[in-house]
Amino acid sequence: MPSVCFYFQVHQPYRLRRYTVFDLGQNSLYENDDLNCDTLLRVARASYLPMNDLLLKLFRRHGRRFKVGFSISGTALDQFEQYAPELIDSFKALADTGCVEFLGETYGHSLAFLYSRDEFARQVEQHATRIRELFGQTPRVFRNTELIYDNNLAKTVEDMGYTAILAEGADHVLGWRSPNFVYQPSNCLKLKLLLRNYGLSDDISFRFEDRQWSEWPLTADTFAGWCHSVNGAGETINLFMDYETFGEHHRADTGIFQFMEALPDAVLAHPDFVFRTPGEVSDACPPVAKIDVPQFMSWADAERDLTAWLGNDMQKDAIHALYALETQVAATDNAELRESWTRLQTSDHFYYMCTKWFADADVHKYFNPFGSPYDAYIAYMNVLADFELRVRAAAPAAVVSETGTAETVTDVTDAPQKKRAATSGTTRKSGAKTRKPAAVKTTDKTAPRAGTSEKTKHAAEAAQK
Repeated sequence: MPSVCFYFQVHQPYRLRRYTVFDLGQNSLYENDDLNCDTLLRVARASYLPMNDLLLKLFRRHGRRFKVGFSISGTALDQFEQYAPELIDSFKALADTGCVEFLGETYGHSLAFLYSRDEFARQVEQHATRIRELFGQTPRVFRNTELIYDNNLAKTVEDMGYTAILAEGADHVLGWRSPNFVYQPSNCLKLKLLLRNYGLSDDISFRFEDRQWSEWPLTADTFAGWCHSVNGAGETINLFMDYETFGEHHRADTGIFQFMEALPDAVLAHPDFVFRTPGEVSDACPPVAKIDVPQFMSWADAERDLTAWLGNDMQKDAIHALYALETQVAATDNAELRESWTRLQTSDHFYYMCTKWFADADVHKYFNPFGSPYDAYIAYMNVLADFELRVRAAAPAAVVSETGTAETVTDVTDAPQKKRAATSGTTRKSGAKTRKPAAVKTTDKTAPRAGTSEKTKHAAEAAQK
């Protein structure tokens, strides 16, 4: 019996303010509270609250015949409580229906698995604890930040006790195979692998309001017919997308809410079809084959790789400098510094630094609260320099002495073109190469800016208008 499996990603980052070199050591308020509050309230009014109300209506109408899965980042949950506590109550009401499954992820929507397995494990446990406290569920299905996935991640997640993991149904991985079956990672014995049907998912999340699309306007009956055509050629249709698809990316006047309200009836009109959560799909469907993914993939941009976050020197420099502080942060045993550390790991900060051109550039620009990727980099590195000063002040002297003395860079005007290690990015102490914090004061007005083209994929959550 084929199933339709909806999974919605809910994430909001703590966006940074334009932190300058003159703030160093004087002001440790890093985040743009006004922008974060305004964005959260706008998205809550346009998307989260009306869509939650619609889902509650559909659950009551269809009982447990209609179900969905959610993954809500820790930074989103924190902002819900801080700016819009009615959102917590709204998601709790959904949880009480028994028709919603909450998935596990990293607390800070981070790239921690790429740089620190210890930090990754800490954030996953922190997130699982928060989900238990708020919604009374212990996550058993895992989805990594932006569906970043490879064999090693799968094995780590299996060892942590999860029963299934989500990933992108990328063509270069599947080849001739279909995403409409359950697979198993090549190096795992128990973990199930659920792959996103990106064609059908993107019909809703990206093409729905495209008037140049041959299928516009998309109706629930038409979409259900596409799902029904899978009968006999698949076991699950995994529709994974950002929750902001409803009301934020596609405004209410596009008909997106009416489409979603009619879809369950249209799908269930076929007697062979059911809705399942990701965990139920994993329980119901044995794996049909092993899938080998030796290189990281994601659901972002046309390449489906890591270049949305790690594609240029600025991004790599920033994230390497961040994780170089891990030992010192842990040694402080300071809850406030730990919270800042977690928020600074959020993948969106590095996404804003992306300098891609062509089709993906518009998407990065859409979400970027700064004027350019260079401005995003400058603000982040200045924040990181101040954060390192605070960490060094709080860490035991023995730990600080192992990593050298903090220095700042006052002017890096062509960061994308130069090796920062050649200017002031590294120093040697007792033969060991260590990184200094980089405070950046100015930007190069002649540096190339990201180009613009048509929208192709929203790979992060909503930033400012």
